[in-house]
Amino acid sequence: MSTHSLGAVGLPTVTAPTAGAAGAPAAAAHAAESATLWRPSAPCTPHTCVDVTGPARAVPLAALRLAAVLFLLVVGCLAIPLGGRIPAELIQRWCRWVVRASGVRVRIDGGAAPDGGLLLVANHVSWLDIPLLAAVRPARMLAKSEIRQWPVAGWLTARSGALFIDRDRIRALPETVARIAEALRGGEAVAVFPEGSTWCGRAQGHFRRAAFQAALDAGVPVQPVRLHYRTAQGAPGTAAAFVGEDSLLTSVWRVVRARELVAEAQVREPIAPGSGTDRRSLARAAEVSALGGGRQVQVTGPRRTVPFPVPGAVRTAHSAGAAQPPSVLAREALTA
Repeated sequence: MSTHSLGAVGLPTVTAPTAGAAGAPAAAAHAAESATLWRPSAPCTPHTCVDVTGPARAVPLAALRLAAVLFLLVVGCLAIPLGGRIPAELIQRWCRWVVRASGVRVRIDGGAAPDGGLLLVANHVSWLDIPLLAAVRPARMLAKSEIRQWPVAGWLTARSGALFIDRDRIRALPETVARIAEALRGGEAVAVFPEGSTWCGRAQGHFRRAAFQAALDAGVPVQPVRLHYRTAQGAPGTAAAFVGEDSLLTSVWRVVRARELVAEAQVREPIAPGSGTDRRSLARAAEVSALGGGRQVQVTGPRRTVPFPVPGAVRTAHSAGAAQPPSVLAREALTA
């Protein structure tokens, strides 16, 4: 099993595609990404989607939680050079510790993910998704290329074995798919969030198809996982959501302040090689398995109700002025 998730689960590398990064103007970064046609973008924002009205920890206790998370991340970063000498079970246990250190209880349901080459796919809600998914099975993460330029985080991400995708160069997409397929053929697990953006957890996006072509090319199974955050009473919990103009520090602090938050990873039945004849049907099967296939078009936030545009309608509105992508793979990656 791969040990590359040791670096990938670090806070610097778990930035969602449309969420702001610590140390940078988050709102400006989010606006720029939303304006790019090729980049998926969710309409979720902290103001409209994140409810923090539940019980909160005292500030001193929250600060201790934050210190514990940082300590575990430093330990993980120091262990990166050890590579494959670290047992996968220890990596999975460490990932659980990262989530638990933040004050969030962990629950993983379902069977164990298959060994060997595996495309691990899940919905995307929070920076906690990375350690939570790696607790299911350690994997190489697919990360946005911008992270390479970040101080310290870029180096750590590259050392972790992450695969990078340049979302400003649609022509580079086939090459990225080929690199994912190569890793899968080598017996590694690769973790992808096919929605391409974080959602608040009470609404969801659609699984983009491109990464599923890599699974078809490599002849490996796809492992859908549903990630869900709730309160101890069972109600949906959005405190962990890392959306919109959120900065990483703001999101982490909100999580360590929250009480009675539970993180769940529901491991669905793996989709065997050959079950999908093309990437469209494979992506759809994984989406239905992980998300139930339902379209939620509005969410009642803590302050007001926000309409959620159906992704297909948004793409149709943009398509008139869009340039033609260079290949069928690139074109179909933009559609549901």
